[in-house]
Amino acid sequence: MLLVFDIGNSNVSLGLFEGAGGSARLVDSWRVHTDPKLTGDEIYLAVEGFLGERVDRVTGVAALSTVPALLRELRLMIPRHFAGRRSLMVEPGVRTGVPLLVDNPKGVGADRVVNALAAFHQFQTACVVVDMGTTTVVDAVSAKGEFLGGAIAPGMAISVDALAQCAAALPKVELTHPRSVIGKSTVESLQSGVLFGFAGQVDGLVRRMVAALEAPHPPRVVLTGGLAPLLVDELDTPCAHDPWLTLTGLRMVFERHARAGK
Repeated sequence: MLLVFDIGNSNVSLGLFEGAGGSARLVDSWRVHTDPKLTGDEIYLAVEGFLGERVDRVTGVAALSTVPALLRELRLMIPRHFAGRRSLMVEPGVRTGVPLLVDNPKGVGADRVVNALAAFHQFQTACVVVDMGTTTVVDAVSAKGEFLGGAIAPGMAISVDALAQCAAALPKVELTHPRSVIGKSTVESLQSGVLFGFAGQVDGLVRRMVAALEAPHPPRVVLTGGLAPLLVDELDTPCAHDPWLTLTGLRMVFERHARAGK
């Protein structure tokens, strides 16, 4: 079984895959809040709690982290607790099979690259990948599977935090659907502005990116990330929702390196 880690600024997503290639399936998954102060041993204790007896059936580990402190801890934890098992840290310089047609390939986050890989593999055509997390990332993938770049904007959660910090009269609100776009209270008005405002932002960015791609066939749009469920039904843009896109991309890169004997 393959254990994969996607450590982001807001959440840690873990997945357990069985099988490989076309027969691979995600048999279990978890999502927890990111704590940048965790040690490698604490990360392993959490993994052991999630997997139970299945931890001994793990034959490989693939991981990426956009949090530098936890990336260091993963480097210590994996060889210590998964000794003798094939492992891969996906980071700049690691071959993924995705051509990066940008000014500085090493500056592209590993999560964006594996998302592009998984989306293109799924649809075999040009794609726009929307990742709703700490930031809202909208990336373009060509009809050849090339990563072309994208747009990065503040995410919904940090926008709510910023409002509460910078406007003394405004409360911090829960990210949830208001009764109507016409808020009947300050809280509902804030929820409406954030939710429907971000839906309009995503629709606008995707529309512009699709036009810029000039693909021979209409690009497919894929929505992922921890906050994606809030927006998936509010977008005018037809899209597929894949909450585990990054984990799938990690599996694919791992298998690529395993086939190459690396």
